Amino acid sequence: MAVTALRVGRRPRDFVAVRGPDAATYLQAMVSNDVEAIGIGDACDALLLTAKARVIAPLVVLRRGVEDFLLLTEEGLGGRVRATLVRSRFAAKCEIEVEEHTSVVALGGMDGIPTADYGVPAVEVLDTALETTVDDGELELLRIRAGTPRFGREIDDRVLPAEAGLDSRAIDFEKGCYPGQEPIARQHYRGRVNRTLRVLAIDGAELPAYDTEVVHAGKVVGRMTSVAREGDGVVGLAFVRVEVPHDIELRIEERIARQLDLPSPRP
Repeated sequence: MAVTALRVGRRPRDFVAVRGPDAATYLQAMVSNDVEAIGIGDACDALLLTAKARVIAPLVVLRRGVEDFLLLTEEGLGGRVRATLVRSRFAAKCEIEVEEHTSVVALGGMDGIPTADYGVPAVEVLDTALETTVDDGELELLRIRAGTPRFGREIDDRVLPAEAGLDSRAIDFEKGCYPGQEPIARQHYRGRVNRTLRVLAIDGAELPAYDTEVVHAGKVVGRMTSVAREGDGVVGLAFVRVEVPHDIELRIEERIARQLDLPSPRP
């Protein structure tokens, strides 16, 4: 496909390299997905968690070689990821260092790391000369429309991975132990979440503030996380209690909010 046919947006990232003879086995013991099963040149989503299953950082784990992995995380989290991995490394033979790269999202077909974050066919491309043609606001709208959680908005220390839909994309329930594995497994096999992430279409052009209450029948049933303008209205993500039906109208500061279907199976 010609470069001119691509729609390209910025994807701010931090990057941490893990390489050495024990890189695969060490990461397998530290993150939530089965990284040992990744082929060279392939990638998977994963989570770096606390012992209580709170998210330290969301990751994309790219296997560059047999003993060489690159962790893609959110901008500003690279130092946190490195520090967590170094602190637990002990005798594992691997180097863990922050690396500098650039990343863009290409909406359309080309080689790259596949991503479902935007609800349309897309790949993430590292260290490319492609010029950006999609602004940050449009990518944010696509992310919200796709129901994709973002660290610092939908993902923080109040949220369990399953509440944000991260269990379906970043957790392997068959692999061995890693920090946070026990509460993750206990919730998955024996419990249920109290709230889920939903996409809302909100009347009016004013953007609700972060954590604005979501109300149904006079009761608070959730809170807003991310919002973006779409035409004359607003589209947003909100955590809503699971018992609230998906086909009813909600209220955001006396404004009507309708629940939208996700265009993508994630989250």
